[in-house]
Amino acid sequence: MSLIPADNAIASVAALFAIAGAGFLMEKTRIGALLTGAVWAILFAIIASNIGLIPQDSEGYSFVFRYFVPILIPLFLMKADLRKIFFETGRMAGAFALAAVGTVAGAVIAFSLIALPDYDTGVRTADMVSRESAAVGAFIATYIGGSVNYAALVDVTGLGQADPDFVSSATAVDNLFSGLFLALLAVMPGVSWIASRFVTRDHSEGEVVVEEETGKVTAATLAYSIAFALIVVALGDAVTALLSSQFGDGAGNWRYAIITVLALIPATAFPKVMAKLHGGYEIGVALSFVFFAAIAAGADVVGLVQSAPILILIIGILLLVHGLVVFGLGSLLRFSLPELITASNAAILGATTAPALAAAKGWKDLVTPGVLVGVVGYAVGTIIATFIFQIWPG
Repeated sequence: MSLIPADNAIASVAALFAIAGAGFLMEKTRIGALLTGAVWAILFAIIASNIGLIPQDSEGYSFVFRYFVPILIPLFLMKADLRKIFFETGRMAGAFALAAVGTVAGAVIAFSLIALPDYDTGVRTADMVSRESAAVGAFIATYIGGSVNYAALVDVTGLGQADPDFVSSATAVDNLFSGLFLALLAVMPGVSWIASRFVTRDHSEGEVVVEEETGKVTAATLAYSIAFALIVVALGDAVTALLSSQFGDGAGNWRYAIITVLALIPATAFPKVMAKLHGGYEIGVALSFVFFAAIAAGADVVGLVQSAPILILIIGILLLVHGLVVFGLGSLLRFSLPELITASNAAILGATTAPALAAAKGWKDLVTPGVLVGVVGYAVGTIIATFIFQIWPG
């Protein structure tokens, strides 16, 4: 139970916007600026949902995930001239490959060290050994490509039908760690001890910089920007539906790739025209804060500690190894900290949060690369996870 009922979608979304607004306000304070507004939005949402102010699941959150998330991509890519970002995208591909390796290594080590018992009896059974391979695949899928791949592996392995309680617990743990990991990534650049160990590059100039800095945001430019984003998403969904009818439901995994391409075409072909659409970037940042809050609101801290301690430990080890591989090797390979954070974000949380965090942190030339490598994760995450599932002993 919560102060705002779960079936009150409008109130739930209103609460998310209020939390996002609180994040922006905190960002303007001396202490709050140390964590950035995105982190405050995440922390406020976790606290609010766990003390009963807002629900942990709501139709309003589903509305955010369904409608806000896809329009973030065209809003952030309105001025994404591919001719200006080819080099950085190439670097991000290498950083993302490192993130994928870190995820696989983390999953293998975590599930090799910790036996997965039956939650009802606390005893490791032959049944759980066979389901362990499905769990390995599911977590590799979600931490290379995101929830789309996670859902695919749950279906491919039959885990959803064989053990729905496990899937429910795993999803809850994933929500908790996703929010916490996102907050950690957002905090890292502000820790001088960490930042000093990476090569420094300026990522503040790039594809989402408004070419006419003095351009005024008006009601008309806001309407044009929103119309552009919605049209791109609508066209993307139409193309996705057409491909799905021709090649099967698996084509649906390419939805964000299609939306990205459709957003990039006018941005690359008509950069001067797109530069006149002011306000889209700002709308995207605001909606990204709401999205972060919606993710964090699903984290049931008390329930997870009580019901799924093993899963908490497993995912903790997985993400620790992932972080050591990405930031340890990434430092040696001369990647910048923003590049590694964006790549890790794209792998762990997907193609939507990576550009959102990059935009919120001012790393403007990493927004489009973040989307692109995240889309690569959608494409390869299910393939890699299925392969590990097939060869996992048991």
